[in-house]
Amino acid sequence: MGLLKGLHQRWRSSLQLRVVSTTLVVSVVVVSILGFFLMQQVAANLLHNAKVSAFTQASDGLVFAQATPGVLRSPGPGSQQLAYNIVSGLKSSGQNPEGDYGVAVTVLPNLNPPAFWQAAELKLDTSSLPASAKRAALERAKPSLTFASLPYPAPNGPKTSGLLYAAPFPSAYELYYFFPLTQLQNELFLIERTLALVGLALVFLLAGIAWLVTRWVVLPVARAAQGAQLLSTGKLDERLEVRGDDEVAALATSFNDMAASLQQKMRELEELSHVQRQFVSDVSHELRTPLTTVRMAADLLYEARDQLETSAARSAELLQSQLGRFESLLADLLEISRHDANVATMEAELTDVCDVVRQSADVAQQLAERRGSRIEFRLPAEPCLAEMDPRRVERILRNLLCNAVEHGEGRDVIVTSAADRDAVAIVVRDYGVGLAPGEEHLVFDRFWRADPARARNTGGTGLGLAIALEDARLHGGWLEAWGEPGRGSVFRLTLPRQAGAELLGSPLPLTPDGADLGSLSARHPVEPPVPADGIGYRVRAQAQEHA
Repeated sequence: MGLLKGLHQRWRSSLQLRVVSTTLVVSVVVVSILGFFLMQQVAANLLHNAKVSAFTQASDGLVFAQATPGVLRSPGPGSQQLAYNIVSGLKSSGQNPEGDYGVAVTVLPNLNPPAFWQAAELKLDTSSLPASAKRAALERAKPSLTFASLPYPAPNGPKTSGLLYAAPFPSAYELYYFFPLTQLQNELFLIERTLALVGLALVFLLAGIAWLVTRWVVLPVARAAQGAQLLSTGKLDERLEVRGDDEVAALATSFNDMAASLQQKMRELEELSHVQRQFVSDVSHELRTPLTTVRMAADLLYEARDQLETSAARSAELLQSQLGRFESLLADLLEISRHDANVATMEAELTDVCDVVRQSADVAQQLAERRGSRIEFRLPAEPCLAEMDPRRVERILRNLLCNAVEHGEGRDVIVTSAADRDAVAIVVRDYGVGLAPGEEHLVFDRFWRADPARARNTGGTGLGLAIALEDARLHGGWLEAWGEPGRGSVFRLTLPRQAGAELLGSPLPLTPDGADLGSLSARHPVEPPVPADGIGYRVRAQAQEHA
């Protein structure tokens, strides 16, 4: 089974093998058909020539026998010697191309009175003659030439295929010739073997030509495919060797031009990206000093707001809240710039996910109390241990919980956690506005908002889920979303229990019904199908996708 699977894979992956194999099979079929018809024609021609030669010689022998004196009289005491003389004369005067034949002269069996002898034979056993030949002679039919298998050359020897000639005399005698086809069969065997060897050589010659031609074509294409694969891995210096001025050379030239253009564009994009990241980082750092000064002044104004007029006191409160949002935005910008620059690090340690879930809910609990909702925890009794960075995972869950409370329309939020042998999962379920079709994958985009006209009452920066996605990728985990208008949304975070391990499934389902159940005994990975209405969507954040 493994060998067949390997051959099938090799067949699918090699164009040259398919072309050569197909050419070989087609050549075998064509050469076999042509060889068969050619052999049939050769055999028919040789047999026809043998028949003509045999009939001509036998007819001449019949004329010679009928011209012998005394043959027209009825058989008598000396007729046996006469028959032997005829047989001897026919044998010594005959010229057979095959070099050998048998002859016999017999008398009719119904003579009255009967003859005391029946046949004069020379390498022909008349007792083994076919009944049809004897019956034709008895009925005084015309001379006939038929196929027969008789013992030859000895009466008790093996049977040999040949041509049997039977002709009656005008008197009571019968003349028989037997021409063996041994020499003809040997010639046909030699021709057949020669045709087989020539056909086999022709088949392999055609296969070799097909291999050579396809190699000329496939080898440059394979080099181009290998070069494209190297380009896809980031080796932008890869180039193809250009030979000649044909189509293959044009392909190599076009590939090299494409690679050079791609390398230039990538270099420009990298420079632009570096400038952007550097700009964000520099601006963020430069803003810290004036922001600290403004914060100190704002704190003084906020503490003295009771001594100010109503409008000034309100302005001090607004300044205090907006400075908090500005500081959060600045911190998020610094964090997202670290991810963009691939300098974000993870300090993994063995941690109980349930403890991280409880710690991350502090801010969301205060927000839920103001919204008139509550956060319900469905956590297992036993610890769910995994190697993770608690600070980053807590930040992911804090973002998910705050978003769930903010968009939950005052309804309860359910947090479920479970673990299996390979992974731990946390599902945050809300029953708010949900997500419209096509928005499930947009929630992780930077500064994206489901309703642009909706005010941010909680001070969100628009980077929370984008940073959460990057943190999940840093852990080699998944951050997935599902939503439906009027039914709320589900966010599922799945992390490997061992840092660097590959995830194969999640202990908790992503469907709303599965998230509501919150089974604490989930121990097997479940990958639920996307709902039939197509609204469900998953965004996987895997470590190997981080670029």
